[in-house]
Amino acid sequence: MPLRLPDRLPAIDILKKENIFVMDDTRAHKQDIRPLQIAILNLMPLKITTETDLIRLLSNTPLQLDITFMKLKSHTPKNTPIEHMMMFYKDFEELRQRKFDGMIITGAPVEQLHFEDVTYWNEISEIFEWSKTHVTSTLYICWAAQAGLYYHYGIPKYPLDKKMFGIFKQQALNTQLPIFRGFDDEFFMPHSRHTELRREDILQNPALELIAEGDESGVSMVMARDGREFYVTGHLEYAPNTLDNEYRRDLGKRDDVDMPVDYYRDNDPGKEPVVRWRAHANLMFSNWINYYVYQTTPYNIDDIA
Repeated sequence: MPLRLPDRLPAIDILKKENIFVMDDTRAHKQDIRPLQIAILNLMPLKITTETDLIRLLSNTPLQLDITFMKLKSHTPKNTPIEHMMMFYKDFEELRQRKFDGMIITGAPVEQLHFEDVTYWNEISEIFEWSKTHVTSTLYICWAAQAGLYYHYGIPKYPLDKKMFGIFKQQALNTQLPIFRGFDDEFFMPHSRHTELRREDILQNPALELIAEGDESGVSMVMARDGREFYVTGHLEYAPNTLDNEYRRDLGKRDDVDMPVDYYRDNDPGKEPVVRWRAHANLMFSNWINYYVYQTTPYNIDDIA
């Protein structure tokens, strides 16, 4: 089954051109199936790009997913038309009484600020707490992974001298976990961050399991509460050209950003990127939806606790 999306969402036309089957509300209402309820709190500046990246991966499942986009009342995005936000997004306050089978919280361009200095820290902390009893499994990405681990478990982040930027080899540390079903012994993950988590902090907390890491990129995936929480420090959802766009945006403007590692063919920024993470990105999102959302969530969504 395809994803169920709001009518006229820009991602629908983009993904149809890629031969990805998505369904708008009008057609979905004709199917007598309880779709999984998935909330996406999109904190990235380019909302439409991130929507498309995530929907592309979520579409690789036989299940029908009903996607709800959440926004913060305490933050107004500067790079997305207000009309788009009003049409497709709902404030947390509107969704507070609902429960969701799964939730994705994205990264945000605030990682060099102390968590408490982020203008919307109080509201997002409230969402983190709410998710523990209102969501079956939550997937935290990049800054959200750092913020979630800090809020729930007191795990600090540390500044890097140079941006962790490029495609880095990862190793799954517990290959028996369903999240890694179908994975190769090694896999690649895009990273784009100025701060890091440290493995010793994760290993010292018995509530956390370090499940993937890279020799260069360090901590990449952490699991908690038997899969009710996943923290991913990289960006498996990134499109092929995302790191290129970021590199050219910062070129000549920052001295702490080098060319993305192992990204361009022959390490030549004049050539196209080599995509080495797409297959495992699809696997991870499909495994998360199947094993940690669909097979775990109660049939009656109101029973989530």
